[in-house]
Parts: sequence; C-alpha cells; structure tokens
Amino acid sequence: MSKRKGRSAEFVKWFGPLLDALRQLGGSGSPREVSAKIAENLQLSEEQRDEILQSGQNRFHNQVAWARQYLVWEGLLDSSKHGVWALTSKGEEATLSVSQSREVFRKWVKIHAQARKKSETEKTRTVAPEADDEVDSPEVAEAAEKTDLLQVLQSLTPHGFEKVCQRLLRESGFEQVVVTGQSRDGGIDGYGTLQINPFVSFKVLFQCKRYKGTVSRAQVGDFRNAMIGRAEKGIIITTGTFSSDAVKEASRDGAPQVELVDGEKLVEMFHRVELGVKPKIVYEVELPFFEPFMK
Repeated sequence: MSKRKGRSAEFVKWFGPLLDALRQLGGSGSPREVSAKIAENLQLSEEQRDEILQSGQNRFHNQVAWARQYLVWEGLLDSSKHGVWALTSKGEEATLSVSQSREVFRKWVKIHAQARKKSETEKTRTVAPEADDEVDSPEVAEAAEKTDLLQVLQSLTPHGFEKVCQRLLRESGFEQVVVTGQSRDGGIDGYGTLQINPFVSFKVLFQCKRYKGTVSRAQVGDFRNAMIGRAEKGIIITTGTFSSDAVKEASRDGAPQVELVDGEKLVEMFHRVELGVKPKIVYEVELPFFEPFMK
C-alpha cells in the first residue's frame, strides 16, 4: 500500500463505530465481541472481515485494535490489559464523526512525533502508525516475546504441533488426552476427557491445523461430521484464522458445537498456563499524562 504524507491511516474509520459498538455491548466487551458488533452494524462483507495481512494477522481486527489504542490515548477507552475493552465516563458520552476522528488521529501522531524527537534513545515504545495500517496491532506488539510464539508453533512438524496441543489441553484441565492424528482418523487428531465436576465429564475430540491460512466453513463441517456418534463436543486448534462463515458453522443451531481456537487465542492460552513462555513485566509510557507538559 502506498503512503502519502498527511493521509490518515485507514483504521481511523473505525473510531466512531468502535464507540458505538461498545455502547451497544453495555459499555465493555472482548476484542472479538467488539469487532463482531462493528462488522454486524456496518454489514461488512466476508472478504472485508477475513482479509489476512502478510504478518498473518486479520486485517480488520488489526485495524480495530489500532483504533482502540488511539481512543485509549484520547481518554475515551480505559487502558485495561485484561482482554476487555471498556468505555470511560468520557467515552460513554462521546460520538465521533469522520472529521473528528481524523482530528484525534492527527493530534496523537503529532504528540508521538514530539515524544520521539525528545527521546530518540528510547529503546521500547508503542509506535503510532501515521499512514500505514499494515503493522502489528499494539496488543500484538505488546504481547510478543523475543521469538514470536506463533511463528514457533507454525515451525513445528505436524505431529509435533499435535503433541504440543495435547500438552496444552492437559495443562488446561483435560485428562486422558490421546493423539491419534497419524492414523488420519477421519480428520480427528485426538481426544480427551474434560471433568466438569465430580459427577459430570464428557469426551472432547480435537483437530490441529498448523498453518497460516484460513480454516473454511467446509472444513468445520467435515470435522463435525467426523464427530457424529463419537462425541458431543469438538475443538479445532489452528495457528491460522477462521473465516466468518466457519465461525457461524461452528455454532450452528441443532448441530454439535465446535469450539474454535485461532492463532491469537492459542497464544493467549499458552500465556495463561505459562507453557513454553516466561512472564515478564513491560512498562509502557502513558503519553496522555505527559501531554500537558509538552505545550
């Protein structure tokens, strides 16, 4: 994508819709819920919702995440790091037109430019994109390890990925987890038992897809067909993404439910159980605090 100096980044168009979506969700929501509500409100096409960047990120989610970051800087959303986006009291009353969104964008690009000039030796900071939205979203950049976890998972052998998923399921509370993937058992790579309480447990089948592509609706349907008569619950784990139609198919009424774990959620699960990763503290500069002192 070509850059033109002074042109607003494409993600600016989501500022207003993001605020509207959060209000409709009651003032807060997960990133996935917010993106889904925006897509629903604006009737985005499947192509718009499912486009993938070269980095492997979903373009739409990437842009919405950057929009959220600017609204945090503007004080309209809080800066929670717990996977929930929420309106501040200021944000609850705010509406942004396209022109107002551009003003917010330009304001924070200018503030970041001033901060860079005053601190060229700063080693780590959240860089505000000026016109190119094809960069990692702030949340992805913030969570990335020195060696990107998703890239490591994508570099595993197919059987190695199945085995590490087996370990992840065990760490997440599953028991009797068995990998059967090498037998190509109708698309089923393994199964396990999830104990809900001392009285209730159920069998869960899982499938592992180690690639950067998008899992289609047909692939979800094929997996469900392989589940019939064998389990009431299934999980598809991928280092890629799921198409919008695949998400709908997974939760279709009257059919066995299929849980979908895409690359982003997979990384979150590894972080949650601290499997193959080590936690570290990262301090991020809160530029809104310093804004009054830059004038």
